[in-house]
Amino acid sequence: MEFLLELLKITLPAALVLYAMYLTVKSFIQQELEKTQTELRLKQTELLLKSNDTLLATRLQAYERMALFLERISPSQLIPRINQPGLTAGALQYLLNQEIRAEFAHNLSQQVYMSSEVWLLIKKGMEEIIFLINNSMNGVDEEADSLVLAKRIFENTSQLGVYPTQEALEALKEELRQYYIPAATRTSANGVHQPGETPSPQEAVAKA
Repeated sequence: MEFLLELLKITLPAALVLYAMYLTVKSFIQQELEKTQTELRLKQTELLLKSNDTLLATRLQAYERMALFLERISPSQLIPRINQPGLTAGALQYLLNQEIRAEFAHNLSQQVYMSSEVWLLIKKGMEEIIFLINNSMNGVDEEADSLVLAKRIFENTSQLGVYPTQEALEALKEELRQYYIPAATRTSANGVHQPGETPSPQEAVAKA
């Protein structure tokens, strides 16, 4: 009996020390594990934010590129850029069509960053510009001076009241404002052309 008591006197304190050490080590490991998990979550959040920022920047660039495309194919910008002295009406018609289709093909990948509705309006606007050019060629001699066709295109555009691309441009800007621009910055001054806004056909004719 005395032997057991003496044994307990020796082993019990040692057991208590070992248990205390176990609790200390367990607490330390738990704290380090929680710290590591927190750091991982923070890194994942940081990577996600960076990824979202990159995607947002890419999408904004896509909207900007398509808005630029719509402006570049409007007759008021397209014709002065393509027409050259000595060109015939037939040659100008060919070059205008070729330029529009080439720019559209170059921007084809941008459709993944916007709604299908907006993209269809962009495509529709492009096709209407092409139709306007080709329809304006009716009754014009292919060997006539290119200015004859240019004048006919501007006249026909003016009769439409708005550019064929205007609907697509407005839809593009509205989708951009709706999803990517804070509400406080959406208000624009009445009667003042905002950046990226195509002037009316009448203004283009007046400037030509």
